[in-house]
Amino acid sequence: MSDLAWVPQSCTLPTKEQPLRVAEWDVMFSGRLASQSRPEPLRLRLDLVGGVGVEERVRDLVERESGCCSFFTFTTTPGAEMIGLDIAVDPTHEAVLDALADRTAAAGESR
Repeated sequence: MSDLAWVPQSCTLPTKEQPLRVAEWDVMFSGRLASQSRPEPLRLRLDLVGGVGVEERVRDLVERESGCCSFFTFTTTPGAEMIGLDIAVDPTHEAVLDALADRTAAAGESR
């Protein structure tokens, strides 16, 4: 999904920076995604393979994403070998979470 049309207008990240941020997420997903699930319609659960500095990178990316897309709620769960990342949205942004889940799955398949 190279098209950024799914990025909602409520995202305050400057348009020219959006492809770079999407690429950062893609790198994280393609290199670290172990599993994903959708325990609830408004929540996406990702399990990322840990390693040196991975938790810090995830937290940094989540913090920056929260700054421009306040409709996301991120919860990280550190672990010795896996890092859990829950991403939740309000009902208005369910389609954004759907698109993110699709993108995550596609990036994870390239692993």
